[in-house]
Amino acid sequence: MAADLQYEFTAALWPWEVRRDLWTFVSLPDRASAEIAEFADGLTRGFGSVPVRVRIGTMTWRTSVFPGGTGGGYVLPVKRAVREANGVEVGDEVAVSLEVLVG
Repeated sequence: MAADLQYEFTAALWPWEVRRDLWTFVSLPDRASAEIAEFADGLTRGFGSVPVRVRIGTMTWRTSVFPGGTGGGYVLPVKRAVREANGVEVGDEVAVSLEVLVG
């Protein structure tokens, strides 16, 4: 059975500083997080990650979402190349198109 979990939402980029590196993330909406968690139960990878295909602005790539958002939701890492290609930075709102690839 293939996943048909696709989401479009807008969210603000937020920072997480680890050592000297700056990582940026967006938090998935509560409904999307709950549906993904229910669907992926037992199918997750390391750190509870779920593989996804994402589009933000001009870039599309494969990555994973991770549990750990506020309220227990999933978060999506947004790498520097994506931020630079789209001219966005921490605090900016980005439009996200996300498709779950498990299933």
